[in-house]
Amino acid sequence: MTGTSLALTVVPMTDSLPDPLPQTRHLATAIPGPRSQALHAERRAHVTDGFGVALPVFIDRAGGGILQDVDGNRIIDFASGIAVTSIGASHARVRERIAAQLERFTHTCFMVTEYESFTQVAKWLNEHTPGSFEKRTALFSTGAEAVENAVKIARSATGREKVLVFDEAYHGRSLLTMAMTAKVNPYKLNFGPFPAGIVRAPSANPLRSPAAPEGPEAVAAAALAAVEATLAEHGPEEFAAMVIEPIQGEGGFVVPAPGFLAGLRMIADRHNIILVVDEIQAGMGRTGMLFASEHEGIAGDLTLSAKALADGVPLSAVTGRAELMNAVHTGGLGGTYAGNPLACEAALAVFEAFEDGSLLANARAIEAAAREVLEPLVRQTGVVAEFRGRGAMLALEFADRDTLAPRADLAKEISARCHAQGVLTLTCGTHGNIIRLLPPLVIGQELLIDGLQVLRQTILEVAGEAGDSTAAAAASALA
Repeated sequence: MTGTSLALTVVPMTDSLPDPLPQTRHLATAIPGPRSQALHAERRAHVTDGFGVALPVFIDRAGGGILQDVDGNRIIDFASGIAVTSIGASHARVRERIAAQLERFTHTCFMVTEYESFTQVAKWLNEHTPGSFEKRTALFSTGAEAVENAVKIARSATGREKVLVFDEAYHGRSLLTMAMTAKVNPYKLNFGPFPAGIVRAPSANPLRSPAAPEGPEAVAAAALAAVEATLAEHGPEEFAAMVIEPIQGEGGFVVPAPGFLAGLRMIADRHNIILVVDEIQAGMGRTGMLFASEHEGIAGDLTLSAKALADGVPLSAVTGRAELMNAVHTGGLGGTYAGNPLACEAALAVFEAFEDGSLLANARAIEAAAREVLEPLVRQTGVVAEFRGRGAMLALEFADRDTLAPRADLAKEISARCHAQGVLTLTCGTHGNIIRLLPPLVIGQELLIDGLQVLRQTILEVAGEAGDSTAAAAASALA
C-alpha cells in the first residue's frame, strides 16, 4: 500500500491469559468448521429461530482485531459486536476492573442502595458529552432503553407528545423504538400496532436525495425544508423531541449532508423542541472524535450513549441539560439493572483507555487506510456507488452506477465470500445493499490491511462475475 502513512497506535494488552491471541488471520478449517457446525445444530434445537446470525461460528477467544473460533480459525473482526468492543473484546483494564468489582458485589440496584461507580460514570459523561451547559446523566442497560427514556424525559419536560424521526433511522427493537425505526423487515415486520405520536421526515442522504445532482448544500436545504413542512403539517407546538443519529447506523452508515444537523439544531431551538442526538452506534470514539456530533459542531439537548460505552457489558446513558433531566419526577426513571456496577466499572476502564488520545488517532488512521484501499472501487467498478463514513465507521454502498438501483445480492455474496476467507463483515441499509466496517480501534496495521485487501479483491471478483468488465480487468491485474 502506498500513499497514506498509516499510524495505528495499538493500545497494549497486558493479557494475563496464557498464549496471547496472535493478531493474524488463520484458517484451520473451512468456515464454519465442524465444531461450530455441531454447536450451531444444538443452538437450532434450543434457541428460537427469531434470532438471526451473520456468521454461524462459535467464538472461543477474542482480542485486539481477532475472533478465534472453536475450530481454531482466527477471523479478522470488522464488526466489533456491532460497534461495541471498540477497545477489543478482552481489554486488560476492563477485565481487571470487572474482576475487582466481582470480589465486592455484583448488584444492589442503584434505586435501592447506591455505589460510587454509577456517579463516576455520570460525571465523566457530563464532562465529555458535547454542550457547554450544566448536565445530568441517567444510566440504563440497552440502547433502546436510552431512546425510550429520552422520549420520556422530553415529554415530561415539555408537556408535549409527538416525536419527529427520520428516514433510514434505527433506534431499537422495543415497541416504541420500533415505531421510531424506519426499516420494516426484519425489525417491524408482524409486530404492530405501534405507539402513536411518531412522525417521520426526510433525511439528508447525499447519494439518494432527489436534490443530490445539485450538490450537498442543496441536499441539506431540501431536507431542512421538508422538516419544516412536516412540523407545520402536524403542528410544531405538538412536538416534544426530534431524534436523529449523527451518522445513521442500520440505515446505511449515512453521513448527512453538511449543514443538515446544524439546521436541525436551529429548527429545534426556534420551535422549543428538544433535540435528541442518538450517538449509540457512532459515539465513544468510533468516528475519530468522542462523539460524532462534534464533527458538525452541534450539541444535543439530550445525547444518548450505549454500545461501546462499556466495551461489551450492557450499559447505556442519557446525558443532557440539567433542567430537562431533572424535570422528571423522582422515581420516574430507573430500571432493575440500570447502571449495574459491573457495567459501570467496565465503562470507567473504557474512559481510561481514551485518556491519551491514541484510540481517536487510531480511528482516523483506520479511515485513511480504508479510503486508500477501497475508495478507488467507486471508479474501478460500476457497482460501488459510494464509499463513505468517518473514522472506523465506514461503508460501501452497492448499486447500479447509472440508476442507483440497490444491489443487495452483491453485498450479500461479497460478505459471504469474505467470511469464508476469515474476514467478518456485516451488511446493512434499508435495501440490504451496504457492507459496513466497524473494526476495533485497537486493530493492528498489518491485520487491518490484510482484511481490507481481502475485501477489495472479493469486490472486484464478484463485480467482474456480475458482468462488470472494468472490475474484472482490475481483479485480473491484482491476481
